[in-house]
Amino acid sequence: MDNAQRLFESTGYKSIPVICGPTASGKTALSIRVAQELSGQICCCDSMQIYKHLSIGTAKPTEEEQAMVPHHLIDLVEPDTPFHVSSYLDVAYAKVEELLSSHILPVFCGGTGQYVTALQKGISFEEAPVDHELEEMYWEEYRKNGIEVLFEKLSKLDPIAATKIHPNNTKRVIHTLALCESLGKTTEEIHESSLKDGPRYPFTLFCIDWPRDVLYERANLRVDHMMEEGLLEEAKWLYDQKYTNATALQAIGYKEFFPYFEDRCELNDCIELLKQHTRNYAKRQLTWFRHMEGINWIPFDQIKDYNVKSYL
Repeated sequence: MDNAQRLFESTGYKSIPVICGPTASGKTALSIRVAQELSGQICCCDSMQIYKHLSIGTAKPTEEEQAMVPHHLIDLVEPDTPFHVSSYLDVAYAKVEELLSSHILPVFCGGTGQYVTALQKGISFEEAPVDHELEEMYWEEYRKNGIEVLFEKLSKLDPIAATKIHPNNTKRVIHTLALCESLGKTTEEIHESSLKDGPRYPFTLFCIDWPRDVLYERANLRVDHMMEEGLLEEAKWLYDQKYTNATALQAIGYKEFFPYFEDRCELNDCIELLKQHTRNYAKRQLTWFRHMEGINWIPFDQIKDYNVKSYL
């Protein structure tokens, strides 16, 4: 038995809970209740909450919420720092081991499907390092000649991957191309290799199930609340940093206001666009989680009485 397994068994639980699902579904409130009931601490599972300075638009737990239960895996890097799924797994597993060493059960909470899937399936990136110098070389080539030549090269190296990536998705085209060339394998071969060891810990997933129209209305109200909390000022701060190629620039809640800062759009139109993008994102998240196996769906009207502990 390895050290990780011994640490986990010392908690007395059979699995680690993951509260996942779409934006505005009530994950934070549920995770706080669950963590309090289990004397656990929350590990965020969100690809945007890892960025410092961006709190309102990423729906980061408030100071009051963080005072109720300790939260981890937020405010990890600056907005222009590259951060991939492999980066998240590195810090997530380190935090899990740290908490288990203190006999504290981690409670994961977040809506980033790639992160949740990587934890649940135990995806390993140890054999899939990206040559960052090669990746930067491709960015230089892109800035000089555009994306067409790079996409054509990807199509030759990995035809199947190329069919799944839009040619205008520059970041993904370049990252995938660098990954394939770094390892001399297709993404399908890399994926198969990454699953060979299985999950590092057993995870049990929970997702709140709302009627679609109610979820969308909650998303709209969330945007209104964010505006009251100062989202516009936060978006202006990010805009003023003049970052290039930063993932944070594409985060929903910020890019929608850039046309307003450039006097190309009215503020109300930007707010309505943000609401639309938030609803669209919630729909994509639902689609992702609906296709995942092993999720315990919690009816929205049973949240208060739902006993997560009985599944652990």
